[in-house]
Amino acid sequence: MERTDLSTHELPDSPGVYLFKKGRRLLYVGKAASLRDRVRSYFGKDLARGRGERIVGMVALADRVEWQKTSSVLEALILEAALIKRLQPPYNVDEKDNKSWNYVVITREDFPRVLLVRGRELYQGRHKSDVQRLFGPFPEGGSLKEALRIVRKIFPFRDMCAPCQDKAKPCKACFNRQIGLCPGVCSGETTKTEYAQTIRHIKELFSGNFQGLKHRLAKEMKAAAKDEKFEKAKVLRRQIEALEHIRDVSLLKEKVVSSGGAARIEAFDVAHTAGQETVAVMTVVYGGGPYKAAYRKFTIRSAKNNDVAALSEALERRLGHTEWPLPRAFAIDGGKAQVNAVQRVLKKAGIGIPVVGIVKDERHRPSHLIGDRRAIEAYERDILLANAEAHRFAITWHRKRRGKLV
Repeated sequence: MERTDLSTHELPDSPGVYLFKKGRRLLYVGKAASLRDRVRSYFGKDLARGRGERIVGMVALADRVEWQKTSSVLEALILEAALIKRLQPPYNVDEKDNKSWNYVVITREDFPRVLLVRGRELYQGRHKSDVQRLFGPFPEGGSLKEALRIVRKIFPFRDMCAPCQDKAKPCKACFNRQIGLCPGVCSGETTKTEYAQTIRHIKELFSGNFQGLKHRLAKEMKAAAKDEKFEKAKVLRRQIEALEHIRDVSLLKEKVVSSGGAARIEAFDVAHTAGQETVAVMTVVYGGGPYKAAYRKFTIRSAKNNDVAALSEALERRLGHTEWPLPRAFAIDGGKAQVNAVQRVLKKAGIGIPVVGIVKDERHRPSHLIGDRRAIEAYERDILLANAEAHRFAITWHRKRRGKLV
């Protein structure tokens, strides 16, 4: 095919999968956030540098391109994997050996885990006997991670935590339970039957049956409402709405970053040892996940043994970087004193951004959130994730600095 051949194809600016063909023979399958832009990219001058000579040869061999629109990039990613598995396009399956692919594994347990597994692990026998259901292959591990992150927000699942064994006494909740990404398998808050229903939904989703899944959820919602299980009906309604308005992180990276549509949350934390080696850090959650390229470190210069003053200094220095985009909310490790200090810094700078404080218990686990209620309601999960990242990042950096002094 030549670039001029694209004029005969009215490719839509929407998510979907595309298929390069030679006559009836399928050569290659790919996914796209924008079918129009993605297919056009195969006819650029730098294709060989970006994709290699083999793909250049594939495009030259092809005489037509077909496509199928989807409602979201997540659907496109799942459909791409299903087509590769069923049709075995030569320029997909020959591009990698079986060890390089990525799979979604649902384990064979009372409370199954949902895992991302590399083909080499399955090839070597790891997980093989424990697999209840296998989905894939998926060409890109990064995209699959993003997909699982989206799915987990809609259908919280267990990955690594252990089920609660003794329900007669309180079981410890894992961090993912605290931020709403685990249904409480570890803390005994969900039954085997309830969790099996969630796993059934995840299986249907990764089978590519989005419409069937939404129909099933609607049916379950009506049954729950009829039985006056209104809280369950509310959860099911949210899941249906989430499937209809999926915020694809992979799509956000391609299209929304330039328009500022995704929520950016910034978290700050301070670490020191009795006033020595005082440091502060900033972490960023963007589009539902950590954005590590935007993490920043601050060596505190003035406030050596005062967490509130150190926090104020770090924020003042952060605001001095006008080239960094401002967040939707600031997440602060601490209580009223820390929140008030940050609000004073923002007021002085003439910036009206919500501030949320994460109050910890005696074990330094999140107890409750204080501050702007609307921000808490809108971004609670992202705030807790950003705060956890800030604590981890601050402690790790502080320990490295202390280690150099020994």
